[in-house]
Amino acid sequence: MPRLICYCFGHTDEDLRRDVREHGRSLIMERIVSTKKAGQCRCAEKNPAGR
Repeated sequence: MPRLICYCFGHTDEDLRRDVREHGRSLIMERIVSTKKAGQCRCAEKNPAGR
């Protein structure tokens, strides 16, 4: 069963693995990090752990 990694955008561990296989690195993770740096994520509201 896929484990949800990003509650803001709904990405799972399987999504990240597939992304790395297809691109040689995770473009999904790069997007998550840049969005978070820009203050546009909603982790505190969407993630049950608040992060």
